[in-house]
Amino acid sequence: MELVQYTVRKLIAGIPLIFGVTLISFLLMVYFGPDKTYELLGKNPTPEQIEEIRAQLGYDKPVVERYFIYVKELATLDFGNSESTGEKVNDLLARTIPVSLLLVTPGFILGNLLGIAFALIAARYRGGWVDKTIMGLSAVGMSISFLIAIIAFQLLLSSNYGLGWFPVRGWSTDTPLDYLRYVTVPTLATVFVALGYNTRFYRAVIVEELTRDHVRTARAFGVPPLKLLSVHVLKNCMIPIITRIVFSIPLIVISGSLLLETYFGIPGVGKVAYDAITTGDQPVLKAVVGWTAILFVFAQLLTDILYRAADPRISLNGSSE
Repeated sequence: MELVQYTVRKLIAGIPLIFGVTLISFLLMVYFGPDKTYELLGKNPTPEQIEEIRAQLGYDKPVVERYFIYVKELATLDFGNSESTGEKVNDLLARTIPVSLLLVTPGFILGNLLGIAFALIAARYRGGWVDKTIMGLSAVGMSISFLIAIIAFQLLLSSNYGLGWFPVRGWSTDTPLDYLRYVTVPTLATVFVALGYNTRFYRAVIVEELTRDHVRTARAFGVPPLKLLSVHVLKNCMIPIITRIVFSIPLIVISGSLLLETYFGIPGVGKVAYDAITTGDQPVLKAVVGWTAILFVFAQLLTDILYRAADPRISLNGSSE
C-alpha cells in the first residue's frame, strides 16, 4: 500500500518536469526548427497556397494552442503520423525502440560491470602502480571521442584493412549468431568510451567509502580484502551507483544510440530521431522528447524504490528510518 501511494505521489510530482521539458523543446522546434511550408510547395507559390499549407501543418494556430495540442497528444500518447514517411508515430517507435534496446543494452551492462570491477581493483591498490595504470587508461579512454572510437573499431574489426570479422554496416537479429555479428563492434566502441568515465566515477565513490569508520574497524578486525570490498564497501556504495545507472537509461536509449545507429545504418529510434531532426519531422521529434521526459519520471521512481531495496533504512518518504 505504501509503495502504491508513493508511486502515485511520485508520478504526480513528475508532471512539472514533463511540462518543463516538453515546453522548452516545443518552443525550440517552433522558433528554430525548419519550416516545411516551402518544402511542400513548388516554385513561386501564391499567398493562398502558402496559407493553405500552413493551415494543414497547423502553423497558423497560436503557439499556446499548438503547445496544448502537443500536451493532449502526450496525454493520449497519440502523436499522429510522421510527416516524412506517413507512418503512425506510435508504430514507428514500437518498431524501432526494441532495436535500440538490443543495440545498447550489452554495452551499457558491460560498461558498468567492468567499470565497477576496475574501480574496485584500483581502490584496493590505491596509490600503487595498478591504480595509476587503471586511472591513466581511463583518462585515455575519456579523451577519445565516441566517433573516433567507432571508426577505429570498425576499421580494425570490420574493414578489409583490418580483420574483417564483422559486417561494416547494417543490422540483423534473425539468429543469435547474426545478432552477435552486428552488435559486437558497436558494443566494443560503447564499452571503450564508457569504461573510462564509469571507472573514475565508481573509484571515487569506493575510495570515499573506504575512509568510513566502519571500514577501518572491519579492517582492524582482520576482515579479508575481498570480503571488505564486496560486503562492507560495495554494498554501501549502491546508492550513487544506482543513481548513475538508472538515470543513464533514458539517455542511453535515445541519445546513446543516435550516433551508433546513424553511423552503422541501424534502424533504431536514434536513427529515427536523427532523421526527424534533419527533416524537421515534428510529430516524431515531439514523441521522442515526450517519451524521454516520461522515462526520466519513471527513472526517478525506480531509483527511489531501488534505494529502499539497497538500504532498508531509507524510507520511501525520503527520510532515514
